[in-house]
Amino acid sequence: MSSTTEYLSLVHRPRRLRRTPSLRSMVRETQLTVNDLIYPVFVMEGENQQEEISSMPGIYRYTLDLLLKEIAEAAGLGINAIALFPLIATDKKDNAGTESYNPDGLVQRTVRAIKQEIPEITVITDVALDPFSTYGHDGIVEDGIILNDETVEVLVKQSISQAEAGADIVAPSDMMDGRIGAIRKGLDAAGYFDVGILAYSAKYASAYYGPFRDALESAPQFGDKQTYQMNPANSREAIKEVALDIAEGADIVMVKPALAYLDIICRIKEYTNLPVAAYNVSGEYAMVKAAAQKGWIDEKKVVLETLTSMKRAGADLILTYFAKQVALMLQ
Repeated sequence: MSSTTEYLSLVHRPRRLRRTPSLRSMVRETQLTVNDLIYPVFVMEGENQQEEISSMPGIYRYTLDLLLKEIAEAAGLGINAIALFPLIATDKKDNAGTESYNPDGLVQRTVRAIKQEIPEITVITDVALDPFSTYGHDGIVEDGIILNDETVEVLVKQSISQAEAGADIVAPSDMMDGRIGAIRKGLDAAGYFDVGILAYSAKYASAYYGPFRDALESAPQFGDKQTYQMNPANSREAIKEVALDIAEGADIVMVKPALAYLDIICRIKEYTNLPVAAYNVSGEYAMVKAAAQKGWIDEKKVVLETLTSMKRAGADLILTYFAKQVALMLQ
C-alpha cells in the first residue's frame, strides 16, 4: 500500500467486527438451533411402504411401521416435535369428516404408536376436515357454502379424539371462527387440561400450498378457500386473528406461509408474548429443491439463510420439511 494513501477519518467501522469467523460468531444476533424445528410428516394406511411426493423431492408418505423409524431417526438428530398429517382413503371421506374423530382412525392409531415407541417426542396433530372431506374443504359444505359453527362442533370432537390417543398439542388449521375457544372448552371438559393448542392464527389463502395438497390428495373439489383463509394483502387482520385466538386460549400462534409473510411474523412477535410459530410450507420447500436440482443455488446455504430469516423475523418455532437436513447441518 502506498505511503501516500490518505485514510478516511472514521470513528465507526462496522467491518471491524466482521474480520474473522470468531468475531462474526461473537456478534451474531440470531441463532438457528435444532430446538427451533418441528418436522411435518405424512402417514398412510398399509405396511412397509413409502411413496415419494412428486412435487416434494425427498419427502415421503409412510405407512405406520416405516413412519416410526423415520420419527425415531428425527428424534435421534435432536428434533423435539413432529406435526402429523394423514392420507385418508377415499371410501372413508364424507362431508361431515366423521372419520376425523374415529377412535380407531389412522391418526389416532398413529399417535398411540408414536407415544408408545418414541415417548420423548412431542406429537402435534392437525385439526381440520380437509383430509377427511369428500370436497377437500376445511369444513362442512352446504349448497357450496362452508358452514362455520357446525364445522366447529366436529373440530372439537376431532381434538378430543386426538387428545385421547395421546397427542401433546392439537393444531387447528381450518380457520373457522371461534374454534380455538370451543376446542379449549371441549378439551378441558374432557379432562385434557394439559393438551396444548397451536393455533394456525394467521393462515393465508396462499398459492404456496400446492405440493402439500398433492401429498394428502386434499385439493378443494370446487372453488377455493378464500372465504375462510386470509387475504394475502392483509396484515392488520392478522393481528385481529391472533388477538382472538389468544383470548380464546391458544398456547402458540402461527403464521402460514412463512417466507412471503416475514412482515406478519414480525408484527405478531411484537404484539404477543406467546411463542410464535412459522410454517415453511411445501411450496417454499419445492422451490428450493427445484432450483438446487437445476444447480442454480447452493441448497444448504439457501436453506439455512431462509430459516434464519424466519427466526430473525420473530419465529420461535419453525415447521419445515428441511428439519432433518438442517439438524444434520447444525451438528
